[in-house]
Amino acid sequence: MQNRQVKPGLRVLVTAGASGIGRAIADAFVEDGARVHVCDVNEAALADCAASTGVSTSVTDVSDEAAVARMVDDAVAALGGLDVLINNAGIAGPTGTVDEIASDAWRRTIDINLNGQFYCAHYAVPHLRAAGEGAIVNMSSSAGRFGYAYRTPYSASKWAIIGLTQSLAKELGPDGIRVNAILPGIVKGPRMEGVIRARAEQTGVSYEVMEAEYLQRISLRQMVTPDDIASAVIFLCSRAGWMISGQSIPVCGNVESL
Repeated sequence: MQNRQVKPGLRVLVTAGASGIGRAIADAFVEDGARVHVCDVNEAALADCAASTGVSTSVTDVSDEAAVARMVDDAVAALGGLDVLINNAGIAGPTGTVDEIASDAWRRTIDINLNGQFYCAHYAVPHLRAAGEGAIVNMSSSAGRFGYAYRTPYSASKWAIIGLTQSLAKELGPDGIRVNAILPGIVKGPRMEGVIRARAEQTGVSYEVMEAEYLQRISLRQMVTPDDIASAVIFLCSRAGWMISGQSIPVCGNVESL
């Protein structure tokens, strides 16, 4: 039977890893004996993460290419190399009709959600190659396979991540580097609460009505948790997931539509 835990001492970089899905992923790797470096924009959350788990950290806005370059250098110095990149950083972006959304809000969403993943891969891949093999997991979304009214910047960025993932899988496969995307659905937590609240206001219904509407679109009728996402990431980075690459894997309870 193949090992469903990651290799002890695996060197892992998790972006936006101080809270939410990223924190669950970082905690899961630490629990499996990996060595982890976490970056985030939230200094207080980073300090708590470091104190709780012993991970090394960097304060980094992934939309800033120079900051990403420094962060990857920090991670490699702290870990002694790099085996895994978890491209988790992202924002919900604005809610509104296409004529209401400001161009700077569009650019900010693309800069963080898409450009940030490119920058992290750009600077991390030479170190993954040096390790002899490796893995990249890019965080997309159910919005990366459905159109998402009133969330155009977010959905566009998440569709683009699918293309980035499949292209990198082909490009990096000969180097022994596997590249996959996780597509979370409606993830329980403060960020999703904000999304539901904004959508409710946009359409003129109550929060409760909008939440029920979201749940009706999920076959299992419940939201996923950050731990559900972390479990899928661990699988992809374990020996059990060794032959999986170029895939877009929904972890969503089967979201039927958005």
